[in-house]
Amino acid sequence: MTSSTEHQPEQDPRQEKFVVDTELLTEDQLLGLVEEYCTRYHGLNDTESPMAEVDRVMAAVRRGELVVWFDPVENTAGLGVPA
Repeated sequence: MTSSTEHQPEQDPRQEKFVVDTELLTEDQLLGLVEEYCTRYHGLNDTESPMAEVDRVMAAVRRGELVVWFDPVENTAGLGVPA
């Protein structure tokens, strides 16, 4: 009997999410990702003013506590914690 993982194809590395260097993004692009992060994550937590978090989130990006992830399969980018 063979294991079920023996015959499974490996995932194409071109389809894996990867971190984008924020130096490659314009300030407007980065701000858009930060605003999207604020409205998505803080707006869902009944925060009265999720956009008040923009400066704090941008500072976290600058410190490397949050990074820009790009998903080539979905062709989307977003902020998240580093791996």
